Amino acid sequence: MAYLRTGLIAAFGAVLLASGCSSTRFSSMDSAQPEPLQASPSGTVSSSQLPPPATPAPTDPSQFPVAPQNTQVASLPTDGSAPVGAADLTASSVAGVWTANVAGQSCKVATPQTKFGQGYRAGPLRCPAPVDGVKSWNVAGKQLTLYDQDGGTLARLYSSGGGKFDGQTSNGQAISLTR
Repeated sequence: MAYLRTGLIAAFGAVLLASGCSSTRFSSMDSAQPEPLQASPSGTVSSSQLPPPATPAPTDPSQFPVAPQNTQVASLPTDGSAPVGAADLTASSVAGVWTANVAGQSCKVATPQTKFGQGYRAGPLRCPAPVDGVKSWNVAGKQLTLYDQDGGTLARLYSSGGGKFDGQTSNGQAISLTR
């Protein structure tokens, strides 16, 4: 009985194999030749010297343009107290996206009201040091403080009114935030 079953399976497989070999489904593909490609244009290549630039680039670093520094920061009290006229702050008055300016370089800093670290999460975008290390922020009275990942203070700022904060980084650089 086992021989009969094996024989039937073998015969059935041979029929399938023979019928598959005589299929005409792919016969049109065997005789079809792709059309020849057209030749690419040919020509001559020439080279020549480029003219000199109109104005030479400065090689002396003292000749590079320098962005103006924020002079209002110099009026901040050196003892860390709030400047006269600084407003009391709330987290909701600081939450949002700010344009930070540090040592003449601008970047964006997001200050959502998501609890994190020393207060709320912060997200700098392509900022120069030390602002690139800001991970959290918090407000206390009139002061906005930016913190690094270890909870260390990176900058202290105070409201200058009209959607602007001015202050200093922990290494003494001027910093401002504007909307």
